[in-house]
Amino acid sequence: MEGMTRAEVDKAENKDFALGGRPMRPRDAATLILLDRSGTDVKVLIGRRHRSHAFMPGRFVFPGGRTDPQDSRVPAATALQPEEEMRIAGTGARASAARARAIALSAIRETYEEAGLLIGLAAPFRTTRPGWQGFVEHDVTPALDRLRFVARAITPPGRVRRYDTRFLAAWRDDVAVELPGGGPTNELEELCWLSIEDAMKAEIPAITRTVLNELKSRLEADPALSPGYPVPFYRMMRNRFLRDLV
Repeated sequence: MEGMTRAEVDKAENKDFALGGRPMRPRDAATLILLDRSGTDVKVLIGRRHRSHAFMPGRFVFPGGRTDPQDSRVPAATALQPEEEMRIAGTGARASAARARAIALSAIRETYEEAGLLIGLAAPFRTTRPGWQGFVEHDVTPALDRLRFVARAITPPGRVRRYDTRFLAAWRDDVAVELPGGGPTNELEELCWLSIEDAMKAEIPAITRTVLNELKSRLEADPALSPGYPVPFYRMMRNRFLRDLV
């Protein structure tokens, strides 16, 4: 998608987003790419969004959603790696450790709600925050040091919803509990583990394909997903979809 004009991006994404609406500021969002390295090929977890959704209807995506700033107050067993924290937070007046923490914890919460996977350590956990009761019931305390920042993308203008999405990654080994019935919200259907090559052949949004290509290259150069590795940042500027490194 790098270098495409707005018209070209609109055409590429016309099945992913409802176009139109008033100008709006992108909202923080978090997506978690879970990676299974138990076989010969690294696999990723994706699931299909309901076709009634205005945002990416019927598309296979990673678990994720809009960031809840209140998630920054949820206790965690471990903190984000220092090399990751401020890059996740971004720059400018809104950048803060609390913002990075909220984004990271939202990714963990959404993965539980949509896929029934609880990332963290086996330890008593207490909170009254909505969306975290599965962690309370199963005595799992979320752990942030396992997360790696792998990409960032801002939804172009002209969509009914816009997000400033951080794509984070974790290994399936970091999942403390896998609920057999999936997540409580049922927002994702047909959850499946696919190799990166097979996932790119699925019915996925254009930005998801772009991020998977980035992830494939990252894993070839940095199989352990080391903290502090340069991360691609996609956004629309001067009528071009640009890629920077942060």
